[in-house]
Amino acid sequence: MKRIVLLLSLCLTGLFGFAQTASINNFLIKENLLKNSKLAIIAADSLNNPNENINGTYTFSVSGFTQVLKFNDGIAVLPLPIDKSTFIYIKHQNDAGTHSKLVYVYKKDTDLSPYTINSLWLFIIPILLIVMAFAFRKLIIFVVIILLVFAYFNHSNGLNLSTFFESIFDGLKNLI
Repeated sequence: MKRIVLLLSLCLTGLFGFAQTASINNFLIKENLLKNSKLAIIAADSLNNPNENINGTYTFSVSGFTQVLKFNDGIAVLPLPIDKSTFIYIKHQNDAGTHSKLVYVYKKDTDLSPYTINSLWLFIIPILLIVMAFAFRKLIIFVVIILLVFAYFNHSNGLNLSTFFESIFDGLKNLI
């Protein structure tokens, strides 16, 4: 009888042990090790150290599209390859809140170089240009041209207006 109770308790402990899942509160974006023009998302802790305890499926929003990613030892690969340099806005929502990153992926030949962009720069640069235009009236045309180039660069590389404002608002929320 004692053996049955012990066996039953071990089974229940194992069942509850597998039911717990770790949450992803920070992640890193790197090029996939296979060099197949795909990006890897690496679960990390608050100090950007990889967290290898993450296993299972997690839902991410990648540039507005919902992706269910399967993490193995803290690493998941985005399924779609990247064919040119682009902005990618990756967001994950869990019980602890919304965690997002804006990444500019520079593609040169077969190499991908992801650069994380602080969302506040998207807010600060246009504000500084507008303040500079109002301070120096002779620079208004120059500033308007720079703002148009800034908007064209963002739009042509996949950063549409809704993603632009969403990343700014998420960056401002993280400050508070």
